[in-house]
Amino acid sequence: MSRRLLGVAIVTTLAVGLTGCGSGESTSASDKTLEIWIRQAADSESAKTAKKLADAFTKASGVQTKVVALFDDFETKLNQQAAQKQLPDIVINDTAQLGNMQTQGWLQEVDKATLAGGDQLAETAWKAATGSDGKFYAAPFSAQSFALIVRKDWREKVKMEPPATWEDLSKLAVAFTEQDPDGNGQKDTSGFVAPAGTKRGYASWYASSLIYANGGDFIKSAGNGKFTSTVSDPKTVEAVQYLQDQFCKTKTVNPGAVSNDTTVTHEVFEKGQGGIYVVGPYVLARFVTAIGADKIEVLPVPKGPSGGPGTLGEGENVYIMAGSENQDAQKKFAEFAISPEGQKIGMNKDANGAIVRLPVNTTVDMAAERQDPGWKVFQESYANAVYAPPVPNWAPIRQTSADSINAVWANCSADVKTTMDELNTKLTQELQSQKAS
Repeated sequence: MSRRLLGVAIVTTLAVGLTGCGSGESTSASDKTLEIWIRQAADSESAKTAKKLADAFTKASGVQTKVVALFDDFETKLNQQAAQKQLPDIVINDTAQLGNMQTQGWLQEVDKATLAGGDQLAETAWKAATGSDGKFYAAPFSAQSFALIVRKDWREKVKMEPPATWEDLSKLAVAFTEQDPDGNGQKDTSGFVAPAGTKRGYASWYASSLIYANGGDFIKSAGNGKFTSTVSDPKTVEAVQYLQDQFCKTKTVNPGAVSNDTTVTHEVFEKGQGGIYVVGPYVLARFVTAIGADKIEVLPVPKGPSGGPGTLGEGENVYIMAGSENQDAQKKFAEFAISPEGQKIGMNKDANGAIVRLPVNTTVDMAAERQDPGWKVFQESYANAVYAPPVPNWAPIRQTSADSINAVWANCSADVKTTMDELNTKLTQELQSQKAS
């Protein structure tokens, strides 16, 4: 039985080959087509790169593929497919989704020892493919750290050096806000742009790099698959307080940030409404095209006053989904995706649309593939990247944290320490509900 997709909108998404079926009864050729879902907009450059990867895999293996590119409500639609017992064969999705997908029984375990090319992958990336039980449930595919993308032309206009400390960073943000760095004679620029809304947990996502740069954290391992909340630690509180000060005291964050997601924030930066963006490398090529290579620079997140260095570590895994009749093809695709050829296709050189941000295959020479020096900063920052811990379900922890952090940025009278203490209690309760404490 062919897999039914989620209406015409999905049927018309980016596709290669014929419709596949991960859990049906038929053994026809069409049902052996490998269906690959990726969390990207269907008409995006990234979706086109996914098509190139699938095409190259088909050419190398003879396995027909269908790529389904979806962005909005990706996890909801996966849940709908799971309820129908019609999961895709492969899902390329965030590393932070591993716990949720694994606890629902959607994933096949991956044998690292028998996965061709698995020994070439960075050990840090393998950690992001590990479940709370210590087993591997994905093949690492892409990695990223976070850094500052800064308006270099503005920094030079206000005659300041690259920030080496948080105090330097604050001073640069004030200068961008107060000194008319775009030269239009109006006070209409901000220091920071921030996706500080609560949608998909963006407020905690944005704060993470500053928290890790100060030696703080949300959750710490207690050993034996158990975890404890550390969000009320002074180092974490200090980082959230630092950011509240930017919103409330110096007022250096772009207006409306507490309601914005990344889609809006990217546009705010491109339009020259702010000059400092803590973000991953996936927007670098886009900003180079929109703003100009000579006008932006990538700088490391400064070490915090109480710890660090560190930034948020993220990426995407290739998840081999349960219930598929195409298990041999699933493994072949994972092996191709992590191979040097697959990684280079996914990197897409310096062009927009990379689905491999930083290669996880250590034999790939990134400098030979990309010329923009900004990539090197992200690569060097990855050495201190911190991934979400392998709790059974990270999503509610990120969301609950975002709700609390957003609240102290939106309400300048809110006490950060009190709010983080309350959040600590909530996260402790969440870990207990997940039987992870």
